[in-house]
Amino acid sequence: MSQKSYINKVENEILALNANQVVAYLQKEPREFTMADIIRFIEENNIRMVNFMYPGGDGKLKTLNFVISSKDYLRTILSCGERVDGSSLFSFIEASSSDLYVLPRFSTAFLDPFAEIPTLCLLCSFFDKDGNPLESSPEQTLRKAAQAFRETTGMEYEAMGELEYYVIRPSVAYYPARDQHGYHESMPYAKTNGFRQRCMDYIAKAGGQIKYGHSEVGNFEQDGVVYEQNEIEFLPVPVLDAADQLMVAKWVIRNLAFREDLNVTFAPKITTGKAGSGLHIHMRLMKDGRNMMIDREKGGLSDEARKAIAGMMELAPAITAFGNKNPMSYFRLVPHQEAPTNVCWGDRNRSVLVRVPLGWTAGADMCRTANPLEPASKFDTTQKQTVEMRSPDGSADIYQLLAGLCVACRHGFEMDNALELAAKTYVDVNIHDAANAARLNELDCLPDSCVASADCLEKLRAAFEEHGVFSAHMIDGIIAELRSFNDRTLRHDIEHDPKRTSQLVNEYFQCG
Repeated sequence: MSQKSYINKVENEILALNANQVVAYLQKEPREFTMADIIRFIEENNIRMVNFMYPGGDGKLKTLNFVISSKDYLRTILSCGERVDGSSLFSFIEASSSDLYVLPRFSTAFLDPFAEIPTLCLLCSFFDKDGNPLESSPEQTLRKAAQAFRETTGMEYEAMGELEYYVIRPSVAYYPARDQHGYHESMPYAKTNGFRQRCMDYIAKAGGQIKYGHSEVGNFEQDGVVYEQNEIEFLPVPVLDAADQLMVAKWVIRNLAFREDLNVTFAPKITTGKAGSGLHIHMRLMKDGRNMMIDREKGGLSDEARKAIAGMMELAPAITAFGNKNPMSYFRLVPHQEAPTNVCWGDRNRSVLVRVPLGWTAGADMCRTANPLEPASKFDTTQKQTVEMRSPDGSADIYQLLAGLCVACRHGFEMDNALELAAKTYVDVNIHDAANAARLNELDCLPDSCVASADCLEKLRAAFEEHGVFSAHMIDGIIAELRSFNDRTLRHDIEHDPKRTSQLVNEYFQCG
């Protein structure tokens, strides 16, 4: 067998194992899908409906259903898309000129796991009346951010999310879990592990590249029901794919919960004194297939990574405008809750805003130590190093958030003092310990309300509008929305009012 034939054989075997049935059937990577591939899959698998799916201004996926009545009609909707009412989807679209086009992206195809009728789903892009990509649409904003990053740095920006959520179920008397001790708990103490595994299976079938799933710290009983916190973490992929996968994942989790008569919430905070749910974002910089986060000669983080971190330190207060979108977000961003409150970064430190997690950089062959029969390992562990932004939560507009982080990392390469700022904002202690009060006072703080977040975005908006990434109209809309909450002193006002806090929780329970 020739080398080319062997490579093709291996690639086909890998594709055949892909959880996405469209990938496995077509034996192609999603980025290679064509209209002819989509039509063939529909014809040969008796698909009877097509769903167009796209994010609205509320951060949730919307759906448009098509019955396949003929091959000509199928080709028409795949070629031309369809009209939608933009003013009902986005606050920045006026009713007097609201028509938009939605066009499917073939690379996003997956089978709807919940449909009674065989249905193929496709994520869509928005286009304006002239047939141009809608400048202020979520996906196009992120696409522009990634392009500007590539053109400025010569690198690709990749990301992945840690999707945290609570599952709410009736209380049972047997095998109770310890309050706030649910981290990586097994059955029968963590009773929704099976639900999480089914979610992971469905997300993978929809194209999600999952790293792992586990139960999280949060576990408590309130008003006769139990709240169990879970997390599904993804693998690093190109940033637009990362956003698409998180959107689909939230859609899957909610649909499966509805089917199984459970409730779930991605809300940042449910009650005081209990763990809130974040949407931590990991990121890495890639060039020619190599992870640029590690200095291969000196070891440790590279200057490229430090510049990206510096950009996030500079723009962090404004990033909350994309990643912390309702008043309850700022009930999570308080000291001593493993949620950041100050603008700083550090290694393996969960009290900081940007964390550098363990990256397998010690050079030790742990696999052989654990398994003495194994030969010496030569696995390239440098691919695994990321940095993690810890402020965002489930209220985030995922496309805006990832675009904002991409802008911030690019901004670090455009700063003259990036390495100095990175050094200045590095901490290697728990900044909330009383002994470190002096160091804490040297650091800038994150906003403590939506209104304060809007103020920060207004002050720093030029960085996000640079290179045409965020439109001025979009920034204006985000600022107006945040200010409409009028919550500048809300956290302080209801700090000791559990009834009002509960009302707010209910109001924003299904955010994002």
